[in-house]
Amino acid sequence: MNSTFISRRKFIKLVALSSGSLLLLPRCSNSFNPAWRFFTAEEASLVDAIVEQIIPTDEWMGAKDAGVTNFIDKQLVTHLSRFQNKYREGLYSLAITCQELYHKKFHELPWDDQTEFLKKIENGSHNELTSIHGRYEGGRIWNGGDDRSFFRLIRDHTMAGFYGSPRHGGNRKYVSYRMIGLNYPVIQGRNKHV
Repeated sequence: MNSTFISRRKFIKLVALSSGSLLLLPRCSNSFNPAWRFFTAEEASLVDAIVEQIIPTDEWMGAKDAGVTNFIDKQLVTHLSRFQNKYREGLYSLAITCQELYHKKFHELPWDDQTEFLKKIENGSHNELTSIHGRYEGGRIWNGGDDRSFFRLIRDHTMAGFYGSPRHGGNRKYVSYRMIGLNYPVIQGRNKHV
């Protein structure tokens, strides 16, 4: 072995000592915050609010706390990459429509207004909302049926993230399995101690 070889542990110790503080390394490692893979931070906040409306928190954590946004984000760069454009366009259209109607971001709306707004999107009747409020005079944001289609898509992905295996990025702490009284499924070689 080469006499100039230095162990990783010794190297880290020397770097920490030379910097004058042993506190630098733990602080750096604790500040790690993984970036979103597909969503922007703004889109992730919007998706958090939408999925929480679909599966709200009660005595059990809702979709937001169960990591459903993380699930969707992770899947959009892998298995669900074919839906990337639908998410970009759908989230943009939903955000613009909400801003035009309420002059607020979706996640800033009171809970009941969020619910009513999503019902209109689900039913494809957001134009009824705009005519009631009389605020939206621009061109059509949603193409025919895109609002309903986008709502179905995000609803389906919310359900998959909440009820699927945690190894795919959602269902944190096996919340849905515990909620419906199921033991988590045993998959040979894949399960870890909960």
